[in-house]
Amino acid sequence: MPISQSFQDRLFPITDDIAKHYGTPFHIYDEAGIRATGEELKKAFSGIEGFREYYAVKALPNPRILELMQELDFGFDCSSIPELIMSRDAGGSGEDIMFTSNNTTEDEFLAAAAEGGSILNLDDISLIAKVPVFPELVCFRYNPGPRRTGNIIIGNPVEAKYGISHEQVISAYKMAMERGAKRFGLHTMVASNERDYSYIVETARMLLQISAMVEDELGIRFEFLNIGGGLGIPYKPEDSPLDLDAMAKEITELFNDFKSEHGYAPRMYMESGRWITGPHGALVTRAINHKSIYRQYVGVDACMSSLMRPALYDAYHHVDVIGKSDRTKSETYDIAGSLCENNDKFAVQRDLPPIHEGDLLVIHDTGAHGHAMGFQYNGRLRPKELLLRTDGSVELIRRAETNEDYFQTLSFEENVLPAK
Repeated sequence: MPISQSFQDRLFPITDDIAKHYGTPFHIYDEAGIRATGEELKKAFSGIEGFREYYAVKALPNPRILELMQELDFGFDCSSIPELIMSRDAGGSGEDIMFTSNNTTEDEFLAAAAEGGSILNLDDISLIAKVPVFPELVCFRYNPGPRRTGNIIIGNPVEAKYGISHEQVISAYKMAMERGAKRFGLHTMVASNERDYSYIVETARMLLQISAMVEDELGIRFEFLNIGGGLGIPYKPEDSPLDLDAMAKEITELFNDFKSEHGYAPRMYMESGRWITGPHGALVTRAINHKSIYRQYVGVDACMSSLMRPALYDAYHHVDVIGKSDRTKSETYDIAGSLCENNDKFAVQRDLPPIHEGDLLVIHDTGAHGHAMGFQYNGRLRPKELLLRTDGSVELIRRAETNEDYFQTLSFEENVLPAK
């Protein structure tokens, strides 16, 4: 389904006022919806002692959003130095932060260890020797290879660049112990935007089996298992939502069974991003042009620098036209931006109410991997971000980029390496 009816009921009547005040385009996020979804996730897994969500910062890296995550008592899943900085500024410290990176540099390892450290989640067995300050608590990202099939977005695990192989698991933890590690976790990420909850259940089962195998071989008792993110949302109106309660019930039973057999159970962590904020964001843009050639095009004042998922993944995002809810009389449009790329389209051959210049379009479900995946190709700049607060007020939480921002990195001291 598109953004919640509650969000629509609060946003649509004031969209014109917001656009007049702030200008378009803009992403706007729903504080009430984000908080409610966070509480729903915690309640669903309350039967697993020590459950914690580590919000995937890459989904929506805005300090104001991370403050909401902190208030929900979530941790932060980071994969870069700026994400570490932002998470620490939001109040995260030590084991509130999980640092999972790929082809990690020494500077990144040092940043992860600084300011109280973080949970270091290593992606590659070869990195064990490269960690400059090896932590007491270490985790490895597990890639099951042919033992699992990936879903359509994340791909076949055999072809994925992430994680240690099944054959490397015992060696990896043994090498970590030799470097001084005394506490351990285990992580995987084998799905993205998955709405079949049984896939996530099987991921939890897989990690519990691996943890038992490692305990048998090395005597390690894992403190936590991180089953990753990947909880999917229904972008299309006809899509069925993921059954969170059924998923949580079956995963909780798996952890209870493990505890009965082994006398203990690890904590369970999760690193959802899309599930928490994705359905609680929208991109608002204004129709500025109508072009009629072989197709009918509506040009808007946003482009794929604001939302590249449709171009990158051929992803569907629902579109509404403010003030025009009657779709019985419709036109078929491509909704296009101004970028010099033919795939700069938010919707292709979409049936929508007749659109006129000046109309406001709401593009749904942009609260994750929307603004965050923006770029500056063609000199197109990223839009502002707003927060619809629980009291109905609207807060600017990131200004739009400016031409001055674009040229900022061209201001530097001359630096020339002389020819030999």
